Amino acid sequence: MEEEAGEEPGPGRSTASKDFHFYHMDLYDSEDRLQLFPGESSRVRREVTQAEDDHELGNEFVDEHRLGTLGYPSYGMKRRDPAREQRDWGLSGETDEAEDLGYGGQVLPGQCQDLREAYRYTHGRASEEYECYVIPEEEDEEEPADIFCVTCKIPVRTAEKDFEIHKEHEVTPLSKALESAKDEIHKNMCKLEQQIIEMENFASHLEEVFITVEENFGKQEQTFESHYNEILETLAQKYEEKIQALGEKKKEKLEALYGQLVSCGENLDACRELMETIEEMCHEEKVEFLKDAVAMTDRLGKFLKTKTDVELSAQPEFEDQTLDFSDVEQLMDSINTIPAPSAPVINPQAPNSATGSSVRVCWSLYSDDTVESYQLSYRPVRDSSPGKDQAEVTMTVKETYCSVRNLEPNTQYEFWVTAQNRTGCSPASERAVYMTAPSPPTIKSEAIRSCEEAALICWESGNLNPVDSYTVELVQAETPEASGVTESVVGIPTCESLIQLQPGHSYTIYIRALNVGGTSARSEPATVHTTGSYFQLNKDTCHPWLTISEDGFTVVRSEKKTFRRELPPSKTQFTRCVAVIGNLIPVRGRHYWEVEVEERLDYTIGVACEDVPKQEDLGANCLSWCMRHTFASTRHRYEFLHNRTTPDIRITVAPKKIGILLDYENSKLSFFNVDIAQHLYTFSCQLHQFVHPCFSLEKAGRLKICNGISMPKHVAFF
Repeated sequence: MEEEAGEEPGPGRSTASKDFHFYHMDLYDSEDRLQLFPGESSRVRREVTQAEDDHELGNEFVDEHRLGTLGYPSYGMKRRDPAREQRDWGLSGETDEAEDLGYGGQVLPGQCQDLREAYRYTHGRASEEYECYVIPEEEDEEEPADIFCVTCKIPVRTAEKDFEIHKEHEVTPLSKALESAKDEIHKNMCKLEQQIIEMENFASHLEEVFITVEENFGKQEQTFESHYNEILETLAQKYEEKIQALGEKKKEKLEALYGQLVSCGENLDACRELMETIEEMCHEEKVEFLKDAVAMTDRLGKFLKTKTDVELSAQPEFEDQTLDFSDVEQLMDSINTIPAPSAPVINPQAPNSATGSSVRVCWSLYSDDTVESYQLSYRPVRDSSPGKDQAEVTMTVKETYCSVRNLEPNTQYEFWVTAQNRTGCSPASERAVYMTAPSPPTIKSEAIRSCEEAALICWESGNLNPVDSYTVELVQAETPEASGVTESVVGIPTCESLIQLQPGHSYTIYIRALNVGGTSARSEPATVHTTGSYFQLNKDTCHPWLTISEDGFTVVRSEKKTFRRELPPSKTQFTRCVAVIGNLIPVRGRHYWEVEVEERLDYTIGVACEDVPKQEDLGANCLSWCMRHTFASTRHRYEFLHNRTTPDIRITVAPKKIGILLDYENSKLSFFNVDIAQHLYTFSCQLHQFVHPCFSLEKAGRLKICNGISMPKHVAFF
C-alpha cells in the first residue's frame, strides 16, 4: 500500500516522500478543517461529520471516493510506532506544512502563513517550537466478567489466565450474584428506612420537649425577675439588722473584757511591790528584820485574803443567731404560682418496643404543665383481667419515657403514671397494657423431617401465653463466613412449618416468636440436610412388643416370650400386627430410604396410609403396599402385597439391604436390592393421600432404617 501511494500521486501534486504517511484528517477538529476550505464549508461539513462517525466506529481506512470529494489523494494509511512518529513528523518548512495539509507542496506565497496558522491551531496538539503528533494505539476491549467468585468476592472471567486460582472456589453466575447483592442491599435499605423513621419520631419528640422546656423557662424567668428585687431588698434589710445587733454584742463583750484586764494589771503591780519590799527586808540586820517582819506579815496576810477574779467576764464565742426568714419565705411562696400538673397521657405500646425481659413505656403531658418528676407504676396482668390485686411496683423518673426491666417474657403488664412538682401530684393517667416479647422457642430436633426439596420443622413455644406468630430463619451451613440470614419465613401461626429448600445443601435453622411487644431472641440452632428423605419412627404407633432405639432409626423385637393377650382397639397404635410407621415428610416428589434386614428374619416393609387399620396385617388392605419376607428351612419367600394379592415373583439373591423409592409424581413404589443394584418390584398405585413408611416384625429380630441419604444412580434413573 505504501508503494502504490508513492508511485501514483494525485494530479497536480508533488511526489510524496517514502517516509511520509498520510494520516486521517480526523486528527483535526471539524471546524479546523472547514477553516482550511472555506469555499466548500457546507458540503465539507456533511462529509466531515460522516468521516468522524466512521472513525468512532473504529475504521482504519477512508473510502477513496470520500477522500477524492474532499480534495485529498487516496494515500494508504499505516499505523506507526509513536516514537518514530515524533522523529519523522518534526516539520520545519512551509512546504512540509503544506504537504501535511494535503496540498502536495503547491502553495501560493500568500496562503503559506494562513496554512501554517491553521496547521498549528489544533487545540494544543502542536507547539511553536516542535510540531509533532502521536497517534495512540487502540487498546483491545476487555471481555466482561461472566462469573462471580463467592470466596474472593470479586467478578472474574472464565477465559482469564488467573482463573486457575478460582477453580477450587465457590463461584456463581454474575446475574445471580448481582440479584443476591441487590436483595441484600434492599433488606439493609428497608432496615435503614425503619431506623430513619424511628429516629425521625424520636427527633420530633425531642423537638417537642425542647420547645416545652423553652416555654417553661421563659415563664419561670419572668416570674423570678418580677420578684427578684423585692426579695433582695428584704434580705438586705435583714442583713443590716443582724449586723447591727452583732456590733452591739461585740462592744459589750469588749468593754467587759477591758475592765477585767485593767483590774488584773493593778493586782500584778501590788504583787510586784510586795515582792520587792520583802527582798529588801531580807538584807537588813536581825533586829531590824524582826521589827519590820511583823508589820510585813500583817500586810501580806491582808493582801492574800483579797480574792482576785480570774473568771472571764465575757466568752469569745457568739451565740447562734436564729434567722427569721418567714417573710422571705412568704415572698418565695408568692413566686410559686405553678399549678399542680394535669394527668399525663400514656401512649399505647409501640411495635418492637419490648424484649423478653423489658418494655419501653412512653407518655406525654400538656405543654403548659411544669413537672419535676414522674411516678411510674405497673403490675402484671393475670388471667387477662386487669385491675385485680397484684404486687405493684413504682419508680421515679425524670423523662417522659422509661425502660422497665426484669420482667417475665410474653406477659402483659398494666402501667399508669402521675406527674409531680412542688405544688403537688397530678391524677393518675389511664391504664395501658404493655406486653413483653416472647421467650425463644425450642426446636424439636427429633421431630424434624426433610427431603431433597423441603423440610418440616417442629418446635415448642416455650411461653405460657399464646404468641401472635413465628419466624423461621435459614442460614446455609456451607458458608459459615456469611453470618446473615439466607431466608426468612414469617407469619407462621402454629408450631410447625413446611419450608421449601434447595436440594443438596445443609441449613442451620433458628426460630423466633413474635407478639405485639416484639420479637424473641433466636432459639438454639438445628441442622437440616436436603441430601435425601429424613424421618424417624413414630413411637405413638408402635406395637407394645416392639422397641425403638433412642435415635429413632432401629426397631427391635426381643426373643422373650410375650404374654399374648388381646389388646384394646386403637386408631393410632398397632394392636394385632406387630408394626410401626415412620413420619415421612408430606411433600410430593421422590423419597428414598433403605432398610437393613437379616437373612432369616420374617419382616414386612413398605408404605401405608395414616388411617390404615391397626388391627390388620400390613398389605392386607387397600391402604398399604408392602414387601413381605418369610423364611422356612432353607427357602426364602418374597411377596409384594396389596389388598391381600401378590404377583408371582421369585428372587434368587436374598437382599441384605433393601432400597425403597416412593415416587408421588408417577404414583409408583419400587423395591431394590441395594448390594447388587437389582430392581425387585414396582407397585403402580394411586396415591390420593400422603403415605408413611411402615415396618413389621413377625419374629424376633431387628430392622435398621437408613435415611437422609442420596439416591443411588440405579435408582435415580429408574
